[in-house]
Amino acid sequence: MATAYIVDAVRTAGGRRGGRLAGVHPVDLLAKSLDAVVGRSGVDPKAIDDVVTGCVSQAGEQAGQIGRMGVLASKLLPESTPAVSIDRQCGSSQQAIQFAAQAVMSGTQDIVIASGVESMTRVPMGSNMTLHMKEGLGNYMSDGVKEKYPGVQFSQFMGAEMIAKKHGMTKDELDRFAFNSHLKAKAAVEAGAFDAEIVPVEIETPEGTEMHTVDEGIRFDATLEGIAGVKLIDPNGMVTAASASQICDGSSAVLVVSEKALKAHNLTPIARIHNLTVTAGDPVIMLEEPLFATDKALERAGMKIDDIDLYEVNEAFAPVPMAWLKHTGADPEKLNVHGGAIALGHPLGASGTKLMATLVHALKRHGKKYGLQTMCEGGGVANVTIIESL
Repeated sequence: MATAYIVDAVRTAGGRRGGRLAGVHPVDLLAKSLDAVVGRSGVDPKAIDDVVTGCVSQAGEQAGQIGRMGVLASKLLPESTPAVSIDRQCGSSQQAIQFAAQAVMSGTQDIVIASGVESMTRVPMGSNMTLHMKEGLGNYMSDGVKEKYPGVQFSQFMGAEMIAKKHGMTKDELDRFAFNSHLKAKAAVEAGAFDAEIVPVEIETPEGTEMHTVDEGIRFDATLEGIAGVKLIDPNGMVTAASASQICDGSSAVLVVSEKALKAHNLTPIARIHNLTVTAGDPVIMLEEPLFATDKALERAGMKIDDIDLYEVNEAFAPVPMAWLKHTGADPEKLNVHGGAIALGHPLGASGTKLMATLVHALKRHGKKYGLQTMCEGGGVANVTIIESL
C-alpha cells in the first residue's frame, strides 16, 4: 500500500468567544488556513485533488458546505478544486486527515488538504440542533435511539464527571492539570514554539488593524488558587469551566500527499502517517473511548506506548487525558508538551488538524520521531493517528 506524507500543517491562533476572531466569517477563517498550507508548501494549487473539511455546527455561516465555501473564498485555490465537509464531532478534522491519508494510500488521489474550522462565536455550539428544536422541527433523538437508551441524556459534561469518578480523580488533581496546561502554553508562546505553525490573521481592533498571532485563551497570569476557585458546573461534581476546554474560534489545515506527488512537485515531507485508527464505544460515558482506541492503534502499529515520543490528547475536559495517562501508562512529560485545549481552546471542527499542526512541529522542534494524536468525540467515538517525523 502507498504511503501518505504530511508536507505542512498550519493553524490560526485561537480566539476566545466574542474575542479577537469574532469579526471574521468562518468561511474566510477557513480560507486563511487553506491558503497558508498551499502557499507555504509551494504546491501547484491546480494539482490538489480534494479538500476535506471538518466542521461540527454546520448551520448559519457554517452551512452551505463550508469546505466548498472555503475553497471559493480562497485566494490561491481555483474553483475547480473539489471539497467536502464532514462531521465526526470533535474529531471532525482528525477524521479529515485520515480520509485524506486513505485517499492517498489507496492510490485514488495524490494531493489532499485536510482542514477544519469552527467559529463558536458566530455559530454557537449546538445551534444546528437547538434552533430547529425551538421551531418545533424535531429532535435528533429518534424513537429508535430512545428505545435503546431509555431515559438517557447524552451529555459530555456528565461523561467527564463519570470518568473522573470511575478513575478515582479528585477536584484538586483536575485543577492542577488545568493549571499546568496554562503554564505549558505560556512557556511555549514565550519560547516561540508555535511560530512555525500559526497563520497570522488580520483583524480590526479599537486600536486599528492588527495581526492575530497568539492564542487568546492562555491565562498568562493563571494561579492554581484562581483555577480552584472557579464555580463547579455540577454542584455535586468536580469539573469546572477552568478544567474544561475553552470555547474557541479557529481554523487549521494539513497537506497530505503521496510519494508520487512528492517527486512530481518537488515537495519536502515533514512526517509520514504511520497508523490510522477509529473506534467507538459507550455513548453515555462517551469521552473514554480514546483509551481503548489507543490500545487498538498501538497493537495494529506493532508499537508500545513507550515507543511514542510525544502525545497530543485533546483536553476536552481534564479527566479525559488524565484517564488516558492512567490507562496507557504513558509518560506525563510527553503529553501535550505545549499545553492543550484547556489553555489554547477547542475550536471543535478545527481541533483535529490543529492538534496535528502542533504535534508535527513539536516533534521537529524537540528532535523526536513518533507522535500520537487522539481525541474524544460525541457519541463515544475516538480517532488515533500515529505519525513519524521526517
